[in-house]
Amino acid sequence: MTLEQAAEDVVDAVVVDDGRLLLVEAQGGWSLPSGVPEEAETAQATAARAVYELTGYLVDGTSLLESESGGASAVVCQLLSDDPSGEAQLTAGQVRWTPFGEGVPAGLPASVRTYLEGHTPV
Repeated sequence: MTLEQAAEDVVDAVVVDDGRLLLVEAQGGWSLPSGVPEEAETAQATAARAVYELTGYLVDGTSLLESESGGASAVVCQLLSDDPSGEAQLTAGQVRWTPFGEGVPAGLPASVRTYLEGHTPV
């Protein structure tokens, strides 16, 4: 698999809980937890695995967000554990919950921005 193919296959996990969005530190900024599917793995399973491996949070990948450009997939995930396990690759300082009130982070795929804007608490 080439780097270009890997970038196209990346699955973003959209983990929302109580008006907050889960973000991880990546390349000097904050982004959605993401991962590349393993052989025969669904996007939903990839999202759940990536969130657990990176953050230690257990989630269930429930619904796939359709991408208009056909690029990266995004999966809405339901949080199943309130506390992360000690198995996370990232430290607590590299993981944060961002309240929707602070705005939808720039640089997110259009399908994710649309989903978040439609689910922002009043």
